[in-house]
Amino acid sequence: MSRRTTTFGRIIRTGVLYFVRNAWLAIAAMATMIITLTIILFSIIVNATFSNTVQQITEKIDVSVYLKDSVTDDQAKEFVRDIEKQSNVDSVIYLNKQAALRAFIAQNANNQKLLQAVSETDNPLPATIKIKPRDLNKLDQIRSYVTQPRWQKLQSDPVSDNGERRQTIDKITHATNILREAGIVAVAVFALISVLIIFNTIQMAIFNRRDELQIMRLLGASTGYIRGPFVVETVIYGVISAIISILLINALFITASSSLQATSLGLLDISYSQQFFEEYYWRLLLMQLALGILIGAASSVIATQRYLKFKTKSK
Repeated sequence: MSRRTTTFGRIIRTGVLYFVRNAWLAIAAMATMIITLTIILFSIIVNATFSNTVQQITEKIDVSVYLKDSVTDDQAKEFVRDIEKQSNVDSVIYLNKQAALRAFIAQNANNQKLLQAVSETDNPLPATIKIKPRDLNKLDQIRSYVTQPRWQKLQSDPVSDNGERRQTIDKITHATNILREAGIVAVAVFALISVLIIFNTIQMAIFNRRDELQIMRLLGASTGYIRGPFVVETVIYGVISAIISILLINALFITASSSLQATSLGLLDISYSQQFFEEYYWRLLLMQLALGILIGAASSVIATQRYLKFKTKSK
């Protein structure tokens, strides 16, 4: 076994020993790290859930143009070809009266009274052109084009662009932005608190072992050898905090998913949140571990650097 391997093994063992000795001191540091990592994880899951909700609503938004019964298929197809040339148009679907009726029946399959009322009359639905936009913020461009005089004379009713769904998307976007900003602030605050607590914990550990560390210095121990165990100790803080953080979220979904799904939470789709968490579980765990190790190691390096600088100046 090489000398470097032996030294590395000693650093690891010493770091584990430091952690065991300082277990009570580490509780406060790990508690704030757990809060920090849980906020980060929660923000990621909620942001993904909102993004999925926006996507689902967006897929259902279109501009519907209703044609008069006197409009021929040739006229309608000419209208469609011109619409397809517009830059903000993703796709165009033309439904004649029969196709529009079939689509209406399929969409309202659970509403038997409505279907019965429709069946008792001649087909009341007009031929419809459904336009899927590329950019929802530019729906007015499509509306302006299809309401030009030469096309408006073909239409039986005002153009519909799912205004309520657009308002819902605006609400989700606004909520997402607020959540993101609040999450960034909360993470920054708790990350700073974590660093300060770990910094003070390591400073106390250094103070308690000052004689031991001084002897190591006198015996020619390198900076890395002195600092290594403290870094290992705080890395253990990060690993444990990351595992507890993700287990807390996992426990939340396992124990409360049924009651949460049964409760209306507005724009937050709990079932998708759980699905996202399960699908990306290992990636999220690795991310949490990396963040926990980074916070712990960085705090330890800062704390030991201050001690090492002081000792160097005092010589």
